[in-house]
Amino acid sequence: MIDILVKLLTLCFEFFKTGLFAVGGGLATLPFLSEMADKYPWFTHEQLADMIAVSESTPGPIGVNMATYVGFRVWGVPGAILATLSLVLPSLIIVVIIAKMMSKYMSNKFVQWAFGGLRPAVTGLIAAAGWSVVELALLDLTDFSIARFWEAINIPAVIIFALVLFFAQFKKTKKLHPIVFIGACAVLGIILKL
Repeated sequence: MIDILVKLLTLCFEFFKTGLFAVGGGLATLPFLSEMADKYPWFTHEQLADMIAVSESTPGPIGVNMATYVGFRVWGVPGAILATLSLVLPSLIIVVIIAKMMSKYMSNKFVQWAFGGLRPAVTGLIAAAGWSVVELALLDLTDFSIARFWEAINIPAVIIFALVLFFAQFKKTKKLHPIVFIGACAVLGIILKL
């Protein structure tokens, strides 16, 4: 019983910490999830890549979808609920506090400077998360060396990525809903066994 309680408290703490410090949206949770994969036996880096694909393909914020998935893997439905609530609780607390203070202090130059400083930090976190996705989906840099450069690249995944970028630029395909691209890529992933 104590083992389960410790596991649940650890799960809640990790996702509360993720929700508190992952500023910039769902993709900013990826470095925290990658750290969890290293630290706990809840999921592997390969499963993290699958979670990203599923979370991006399903409705809702990616961070919440991933918290729900990890919580479910750790302790079923109660774990999914606890992980999700732990992830969103810091944002809820902060938004309530900021809403109370915003009208009072928004014209303050220090507050404006703080928001100005947050923009590059958020951009950096999102860029780091984007690089994590590229590493997981397109590259295998575990034993990387220049001599084995081509072995580190997942050629079929890079081709699919390039095709989506290419077709997303045409007027007719720009009008397509993103789910069309996601579905097509999922089918290609199944066919190519990615």
